[in-house]
Amino acid sequence: MVKQILLVEDDLSLIGGLSFAVRKEGYEVDVARTTLKANALWSEGKYDLVILDVSLPDGSGFDLCKKMRLTSKVPIMFLTAADEETDMIMGLDIGGDDYITKPFKLAVFLSRINALLRRSSNFNQETTELSSNEIKVELIKGEVYKKGRLIDLTASEYKLLCLFMENPDRVLSPEQILNRLWDCNENYVDNNSLTVYIRRLRTKIEDDPGKPERIVTVRRMGYKWNTTR
Repeated sequence: MVKQILLVEDDLSLIGGLSFAVRKEGYEVDVARTTLKANALWSEGKYDLVILDVSLPDGSGFDLCKKMRLTSKVPIMFLTAADEETDMIMGLDIGGDDYITKPFKLAVFLSRINALLRRSSNFNQETTELSSNEIKVELIKGEVYKKGRLIDLTASEYKLLCLFMENPDRVLSPEQILNRLWDCNENYVDNNSLTVYIRRLRTKIEDDPGKPERIVTVRRMGYKWNTTR
């Protein structure tokens, strides 16, 4: 099936070029220039990827992301002209999966789209369940439970948790994690992004996020899923 992409962008000079490039890659794309139009398209369609501009004439891409995350784990990538770390952290904290600042090279933009869609399509495991440390992941349903209670994770948090649980007691370097989760050169996604994901995931799965026992930091080496706590 052809992948469906929702592009929310108000800059006409960008819309034409991005839409053409995305369609040339073999994807279908719907375009919204306002949050009002984006909400209407979102309620009517089913999308495999959403690309959100942060600043829109009638609102914010951040607000759209929050609303979408109430019902969907669809991959979300932010577009913004503001190369500010606070914006990046906010976008990731509310459930974004990737972030690219304007101006950007079209080839990089397309590679990021392809990587997000590839990860979303291929994130399938041979086993049907992962379980340790009072955390259970039902892979077919894409559901995560802590001590029997369903917890809500974003798509990126879910993938990160599965990566850790598939490698129990093994130290994973930041580079290994980024390569597995982003499928692109680590120059495009820095360690600050990974730190945000780790912190956000810990708040949901740890008994005391300030003193993590499941995802532990191994100084100067990386992180590991600790089964001997």
